This record gives sequence, structure tokens and C-alpha cells, in this order.
Amino acid sequence: MALQYGALRSALLDAGAKPEAADRAAEELAGLSRVDERLGQMDGRLNQMDARLGYMDWKINAIMAVMIVMLGSQFLLWSKIGEISGQLAQIAGRLH
Repeated sequence: MALQYGALRSALLDAGAKPEAADRAAEELAGLSRVDERLGQMDGRLNQMDARLGYMDWKINAIMAVMIVMLGSQFLLWSKIGEISGQLAQIAGRLH
């Protein structure tokens, strides 16, 4: 016989239920209790995963912000290099 709720079985028997029916009802309720425990464990794991994903989301956003700053600085650098090369071309033109 599987795990049962003895008090439930006794109450069902006292109420006039057949022993087989009382056994099945108590076993079924015990099975539901185990399912409820497993769902509770899964909920805890999902909460942990949610916390980890939130941390990873923060890290990804920080990396993206750094990349945007780096890309912006590259564009500024390229424009400065263009100005400098134009000035060098003017100086070279004057020297010839």
C-alpha cells in the first residue's frame, strides 16, 4: 500500500465508505500532496533562474552601453583623422 493519510482513511471508514474506496481516496490525496511538493520545488528553481536571468540581462545591457560608447568614440576619431589628413594634404600642397 502506498503512502496514505491515515486520518482521512479512518474518517472515510467511519463515514461508511468501503475500505477499498477509503484506501484509494487516501492514496490519491497522498499522491496529490507529492505533486504539490514537486511543484513547490520547481517554483523555487524558477525563481532562482529568474534572478540569474535578471543579473545576466543587467550584464548584457552594460556591455551594450560600453559598445555604443566605443562605437561613438570611433566615429569621432575617424572624423578627427579625416580633418588631420586634410590638413596634412594642404601642408603638403603648400610645400610643393
